[in-house]
Amino acid sequence: MPTPRHPWITTPITEDLLRGALELERTAHGVLPHRLPARARAQCADGQLAMAESQPSGVRLAFRTRATTVELDARPTKRVYAGAPPRPDGVYDLLVDGRLTGQASASGGNTLTIDLATGTAEHRPGPSDTLRFGELPDGVKDIEIWLPYNETTELLALRTDAPVEPTPDHGRKVWLHHGSSISHGSDAASPTAVWPARAASLGGVELINLGLGGSALLDPFTARTLRDTPADLISVKIGINLVNTDLMRLRAFVPAVHGFLDTIREGHPSTPLLVVSPILCPIHEDTPGPSAPDLSALGEGRLRFRAAGDPAERASGKLTLAVVRDELARLVERRAAEDAHLHYLDGRALYGEADFAELPLPDELHPDAAAHRRIGERFAGLVLTGDGPFAERGVLSR
Repeated sequence: MPTPRHPWITTPITEDLLRGALELERTAHGVLPHRLPARARAQCADGQLAMAESQPSGVRLAFRTRATTVELDARPTKRVYAGAPPRPDGVYDLLVDGRLTGQASASGGNTLTIDLATGTAEHRPGPSDTLRFGELPDGVKDIEIWLPYNETTELLALRTDAPVEPTPDHGRKVWLHHGSSISHGSDAASPTAVWPARAASLGGVELINLGLGGSALLDPFTARTLRDTPADLISVKIGINLVNTDLMRLRAFVPAVHGFLDTIREGHPSTPLLVVSPILCPIHEDTPGPSAPDLSALGEGRLRFRAAGDPAERASGKLTLAVVRDELARLVERRAAEDAHLHYLDGRALYGEADFAELPLPDELHPDAAAHRRIGERFAGLVLTGDGPFAERGVLSR
């Protein structure tokens, strides 16, 4: 290991050095960022939710320093799907004064092997790794290290060759977003390329990303988390997980959305609030869930999904994306008559038929890296800037 220009300084990783996390759990060796607080986690024993909320999408270390070398010790937990090709290691993005200047990945770590055919999972412990970012520009600078969106990440130590202090508040509006695995990251190229992160960068806002893979299910504890989290702008992307888990019927869906929005409004009575319906997903446009792994593709080493429902089941109240969009549009229109700060966006404006023809969903459910960039840019243009609902009446200026 090269000798630093000054003796290493180890700085405790505390809440004031982290952004985008709602809670920091102390572990035997370090800290583990969470995107749902303990009181919410205690109300649901679902393994998918536990994995999703502990994967730090949108979470980043943020500090000001003169250091030219930064080291971070971390222990990831990596997902492995039995029978599928290995997933690439998660990426850590290093930003210096807002510009992406370095990337790294942690090797080793724990593994969580998931068998989609049986629904079982096996956890195996593994070693930590050290990520090193060197040859940084001299002088005072703001550094952000965005953590991988797809790996649970235990942070063990932060070392630098100069003192660090928390990055000062730049006065940007805080955008709190909730959605499914697409908002969580799915197959984005890196943590700053996840579509909400891309949109936040273009729109000049501070992101808290509560995109929870497989877990955007109108859970009351998630609504209470949104209610209790300080924010200037709030968006909720509703639909795809309700369809692909086949969780509820139309009779339950409409009141559940009302209840979800009512709870958010208890803590944010006049905050701009945007309801976003699902992006295009052809397998579930008119066919209900659940989604199921395509075992024939899995046998060929490819991960693909199919819609396992029957279109005729719509008559009994099963949800499809088309049904969800129609109901959300009507519901928001009714509520907006008494709530001037409530808005609606059809998700197909972010990714629709023409986009699918050009950038198809590789596994039939999730956008790829190029589609993430497009969705983020579209959202910034339609919502965060210009005449968008989050840009109106000076919302984005403090």
